Amino acid sequence: MNKIIKIFFTFVLGVFAFSCSPDENMLGDVDVNANELVEGIAFKIEHDAVNPNIIYLTSLMDKKYQPLWDHPQGRSQSEVVTLKMPFPGTYTVKFGVQTRGGAVYGEPVTFTIAELFPDFVSHPMWTMLSGGKGEEKTWYFDLDANAVSRYFAGPLYFYGTDNGWQGACMEEGGDCWNWNPDYKGNTWLMSPADFGSITFDLKGAANVKAIHNTIPTRGTETGSYMINTDEHTMRLTDASPLHDIGRDGVVVDWGNIKIMSLTDDFMQLAVLRDPALSGEGACLLVYNFISKDYYDNWVAPNQPEPEPPYDGDDANGDLTTSTSTSKVWGMSLNTPYNWTSLGGDFLNNWTKPEDYIATGWAPYDAAMISNISLSFDKTGASAGTYKFTDGSGNPITGSYTVDDKNNVVFDKSISFTVSGWVSLGTTDENKLRIIRTVTDPFGTITHLWLGKRDPVKSEYMVYCFEPKGAAPPDPTLAWKNALAGKTFKPDVNWFIDWVNFPPDFTGGWTSASTFGNDFTSNTWVWDANVKAVAESASLKFRLEGNDLKVDLAQTKNGSPYSVTGTVVIDPTNKILNINIPLIDYAGTAASWLNTSNPKHISASANDWYFVSHGGSTLGNIDTNGLWLGVVSNSIAAGDTKDEVLIFHYVKQP
Repeated sequence: MNKIIKIFFTFVLGVFAFSCSPDENMLGDVDVNANELVEGIAFKIEHDAVNPNIIYLTSLMDKKYQPLWDHPQGRSQSEVVTLKMPFPGTYTVKFGVQTRGGAVYGEPVTFTIAELFPDFVSHPMWTMLSGGKGEEKTWYFDLDANAVSRYFAGPLYFYGTDNGWQGACMEEGGDCWNWNPDYKGNTWLMSPADFGSITFDLKGAANVKAIHNTIPTRGTETGSYMINTDEHTMRLTDASPLHDIGRDGVVVDWGNIKIMSLTDDFMQLAVLRDPALSGEGACLLVYNFISKDYYDNWVAPNQPEPEPPYDGDDANGDLTTSTSTSKVWGMSLNTPYNWTSLGGDFLNNWTKPEDYIATGWAPYDAAMISNISLSFDKTGASAGTYKFTDGSGNPITGSYTVDDKNNVVFDKSISFTVSGWVSLGTTDENKLRIIRTVTDPFGTITHLWLGKRDPVKSEYMVYCFEPKGAAPPDPTLAWKNALAGKTFKPDVNWFIDWVNFPPDFTGGWTSASTFGNDFTSNTWVWDANVKAVAESASLKFRLEGNDLKVDLAQTKNGSPYSVTGTVVIDPTNKILNINIPLIDYAGTAASWLNTSNPKHISASANDWYFVSHGGSTLGNIDTNGLWLGVVSNSIAAGDTKDEVLIFHYVKQP
């Protein structure tokens, strides 16, 4: 989701930065040509009279022209640029100006440095980067193949084009902002990998070697580098900093680098994302690095063990029911068992019996599985009695309690065969933990996963149970009763959110206070015009015979608009198929929001997912409203992640 935020935020900022300029910085005329931008007429290059390793680059153009320098230590836009060149050699400078017709550069010219001046590499930045004169230092990208970032929150941050050293805004009122995403919550940034290394040395010259393990077209690059300790910039020649392959083609010049921060152990290097190449706004891509020494000596902090997704506040009530004291669960014939990580993520993508059989190693015995059941009879807030029925139909009875970690603690050890070599068993402490549940639109649990913590490996073996009982004769009737005769309007306080793909729909980053009258924080999707359209809109559900209809009304492009559609309910997949586009925010900042589901993973582009989010279910729709979702990003459709955009509607009195 945050990616979408930055796409639009940086696009707006980039357009503003490149389309508007104050009168006092008027650009020159379009008729300046490259032949006029020659040394001695348009600019001059001078050696300092006392120290010839100091070079002055001076623009001789009229002040109405913005100078553009491409020099050995980076790029600059000052009228006078001072270079401190420590190493002998011949160096190239390109001078240009920004005109109303665009940037115009003259032919490159060279200057020569005759001798080494070691004082210029004695600055602490040279030592921190390379280890000092005669030394070398290796750096790693701060993301490894195990998805671990050791120092930074993640491998890549985003800054405005006018941010600089330590994130400071280098131009008053400039394009200055930052977003520092944590990798755990934003894995769409890039895939974890062994990205390689980059080594800087000062052995006779400033040499750099970059090993790009994930970008075959680059492979191993060797070249030179130069840093400007005053401007906090770096110029790489014949090499580029480590980066992800997904952004390799969005930067014009990987050698033109801003040093955002640099210490003995940590480094941040920024390059400019090009709008034309990326299709996104201009911004600084800030890549985060750690030194080899820090990498080698890093010790993982003591982290709390990940918790499974189930965090119900009445586990015993979920095992039984809130309306009676007992409930019977039968083992699922579709997904009887699996393994999960400690965080509750399934380790095998099994959804049906054929998935088990296809492995050749996961046993599946339908006859035995169909016999297995578990009933709970609640006798107290966290206690009760149970009855297991094993695969042979034998009962196992006793008492249980539920602890604060949602462990069901049985009075004895339990173990019996599920299929073949797979058995259901409790831990040495006689425990099975509630790992996750799946609920229907009313919040009723339809699947209960109980897990046994492996004593050695970081995983659970889990078993799936489903409530035993007859299905209602018309599964759509409850939906129709919940929706018909009610009018819903877009929630202007909790307008939209982004969540994971079905069936989980987990995640989200907005809240009931994100939007409202805040027209500055999320201008890429929310402003006064968007709010006005939202306030004008409504969805009224009604029955015509046995058909559910919806009447849409809104202001569209400044005029009243209304249309009626038919709603077909798929209760199994929690989908409302609506044969008309829903609310259209044309002419506003939110015009890009979906009115249908073009990247659908279901059968139709008219499908809207009914999403239980923020505690809302079909059962509390009158108070909590409803969320309708469409696929906004899909790996199958060529995107970098799977994501569902959800819209919140609240019931009108």
